[in-house]
Amino acid sequence: GHSTGRLRAVSELLEGHFPLAVSVHFQSTNQKDFIFYWWVQKMMKKFLPWMIVGGLLLMLVFWYINVKNGAITVDQAVKKEWGNVETSYQRRNDLIGNLVKTVKGAAEFEKSTLEAVIAARSKATSITIDPTNITPEQFEQFNQAQSGVSSALSRLLVTVEKYPDLKANQNFLKLQDELASTENQILTARTRFNESVEAYNNYVLKMPRNLILSEYKEKAVFKAVAGAEKPVDVEFDFNNEKK
Repeated sequence: GHSTGRLRAVSELLEGHFPLAVSVHFQSTNQKDFIFYWWVQKMMKKFLPWMIVGGLLLMLVFWYINVKNGAITVDQAVKKEWGNVETSYQRRNDLIGNLVKTVKGAAEFEKSTLEAVIAARSKATSITIDPTNITPEQFEQFNQAQSGVSSALSRLLVTVEKYPDLKANQNFLKLQDELASTENQILTARTRFNESVEAYNNYVLKMPRNLILSEYKEKAVFKAVAGAEKPVDVEFDFNNEKK
């Protein structure tokens, strides 16, 4: 009787501050259960703000790690696509080298046309771009050089029309087909590179990610120059006779 009265007095005293503990007490006949729940609620009230702050900090850390990893992913994607662009252009340069050797065998073939192709090819291969720091100026220089190769190659292929022996040369015909295929590969590689750069720029430049990605700079994309959107015309009518 006295013990129950004391517990009820304590309950009434705490009722205004810890209603949950009082409710638990009246549902339980065990004094230890009441004390335990009262202690838990007291600790929760004391440490709950710190628990909330800790939870928010943990979420912030996970977000930071996720953003950093995402930046690495899109940056590596750009490097991969740029590698494909370089591979495609290197393939064209190799084919041009073989084409020049084949054409050189033709008697009296225009020397200036061959020299223009060789010079354009040499200039294009001398320009290198760092995919980690691609600038608009670098792209302009690279585009101009590759456009020069395309123009010189077009003139060479058109000049071949004057040489029936070359037009019937099987090695030349094979190289011609491979060049046409490579030009399409270059166009595809450039398009995919631009898409990867667009995804990269959207990721690193948008708020709030840009606040913690200051080391990642905006990257430039390929822009079309006159005739660059079309592959080199390497189709001829071999049924026409030289007039």
